[in-house]
Amino acid sequence: MASGASRSHRNPLRDERDKRLPRIAGPCSMVIFGVTGDLSRRKLMPAIYDLANRGLLPSGFALVGFARRDWADEDFAKIVYDAVRANARTPFREDVWRELSAGFRFVQGTFDDDDAFARLASTLTALDEVRGTDGNHAFYLSIPPAAFPVVCDQLKRSELAQPHDGRWRRVVIEKPFGHDLASARKLNAVVNSVFPEHSVFRIDHYLGKETVQNILALRFANQLFDPVWSAHYIDHVQITMAEDIGLGGRAGYYDGIGAARDVIQNHLLQLLALVAMEEPVSFAPAELQAEKIKVLSATRNIAPLDENSARGQYGPGWQGNEKVCGLLEEEGFAKDSTTETYAAIALEVDTRRWAGVPFYLRTGKRLGRRVTEIALVFKRAPHLPFDSTMTAELGQNALVIRVQPDEGVTLRFGSKVPGSSMEVRDVNMDFSYGEAFTESSPEAYERLILDVLLGEPSLFPVNAEVELSWQILDPVLEAWAKKGTPETYESGTWGPASADEMLARTGRSWRRP
Repeated sequence: MASGASRSHRNPLRDERDKRLPRIAGPCSMVIFGVTGDLSRRKLMPAIYDLANRGLLPSGFALVGFARRDWADEDFAKIVYDAVRANARTPFREDVWRELSAGFRFVQGTFDDDDAFARLASTLTALDEVRGTDGNHAFYLSIPPAAFPVVCDQLKRSELAQPHDGRWRRVVIEKPFGHDLASARKLNAVVNSVFPEHSVFRIDHYLGKETVQNILALRFANQLFDPVWSAHYIDHVQITMAEDIGLGGRAGYYDGIGAARDVIQNHLLQLLALVAMEEPVSFAPAELQAEKIKVLSATRNIAPLDENSARGQYGPGWQGNEKVCGLLEEEGFAKDSTTETYAAIALEVDTRRWAGVPFYLRTGKRLGRRVTEIALVFKRAPHLPFDSTMTAELGQNALVIRVQPDEGVTLRFGSKVPGSSMEVRDVNMDFSYGEAFTESSPEAYERLILDVLLGEPSLFPVNAEVELSWQILDPVLEAWAKKGTPETYESGTWGPASADEMLARTGRSWRRP
C-alpha cells in the first residue's frame, strides 16, 4: 500500500519521462566540413557555444574543423572565438570557453584526399580517449551538394561512417536537397548508401524556430482552435516568407536556383504540412513524420498553373529611403538572368478537413518588409442583423502565426466602435513571445544541433517528405521554364501584378503584413 502510494505521488521533476527537464547530449563530437564558410561562422560555431553555455553539451564535447586552410588547432580556436564573440546569443563566459575550446581540433585537407580522412579518423580516435567522446560522432556537411558524394564515399572508405559496439555516427545535410525530384532521389540514394535513413538529419532551420514548433502547441493543446481548424470555417490559408534584402554578393548560390527552389520546396511546404496535418498519436518522430507525409501526399497544384502561380524578378526601386538596383544590376548576375526572386503558388490539400480550401504560398526578395507568417483567413459571417453600413470597415476574421521577426500570434476579429451608433471594425488580439516569456528563445540552430546529438529526428524532413515536396513543385517549375522571363516588380513593393491577379480571380487578396 505504502509503496504503491509513493509511486503514484512521486515528484514529477524526478521522473525521467518528464519532458520539462532539459535533455543533455551524451558523450560525442561534431565534425564540420566547410568550417570556413559563412554559415559556420554566423550560425554553427555560435550555436555550439550557446549550447555549452546553457549546460546542454557534455563536458568532454569535441569540435573538429575540416578544411583546406593550413591551420593549427590554435588557429582554428581563434576563428571559433571570433565567431562566438561576434554572433553568440548568450553572454561570453571564460570558464565555459576554456572547457569547450580544449576539445577543438583541426584537420587540413581536401575532400578527395585519402590521407586527410585518415588523419581525421586518427583525430577522432584520439578524442575518444582524451575527451571521452566514446565513438559517437556527427558529420556536418556545410558544403555544396555536389561535394556530398565524394565526402560520403570518403567517410565510408575510412570507416568513419560505420558505428561500432553500440556507438552512433550521424550525418547532417544543409539544403538544397537537390534541384528537382530526379536529383533529390539521386542525392538521397548517395547519402543512404553510406548512412541509414535514421542517421541522416536534413537541416531546415525554419523547423527549429520556436514559433514554428508552437504551431503544434497552438493546435493540439487548445480545444479553442480545433473545432474551427477546417474547411467548415476557413476560407483560405496564406503562408508568406518575405525579405526586404536583395541578392548582392549571392549570385554564386542563388542564380539558377530561384525563390521557389530556395524557399517554397522546403520551408513553406513544411509549414503547410504542420498547419494541415492531423493530430499525431504522439510527438514521437515517426508519428509526426507520418502525419506530414500524409498531408504532402494529398497536396496538389490548383490548375491551370498559368493562373495559379506567379513569378517575378525585382527591378530598381526604393527600399525604405534607399534607392536600390534591380537583380540584373546586382554583382554576379547575368544581364539576361531568368532567375526568379519572387514565387507564389496555389495548392489544395485533398483531405476531408481541407477540401476546397486553397493554400497560397509566396516568397520574395526586396519586398515591402521582412516577415514570415501563416494566416488562416476565415469565411465571412452572414451579418444578418447588420446592414452594409454597419460592417463596411469589417474584413475577414484571421488567425495569424507570426514566425519572424515579431514572434507571436494575432487574432483579428470585429468589435463595435465606441459611440451611439452600431459600427463594427477590425481589432487585433496579440500574443507576443517577447512579452509573455522572460527567457529569450534559442536560435534555431541551437535546437537542431542539440537534436542531432540527441538522435531526435522530429524536426528533420525524411526522404519521403523531400521527394513529395519536389513532386509538388516540379510541374510549376516546368511550366515556368516554358514561359521564359519572369515579370519585373519594383523593389520595395509586394511583388508582381500577376500575383495579385492570381488571388483576385477568386475575390481574394494578399495580406499586407
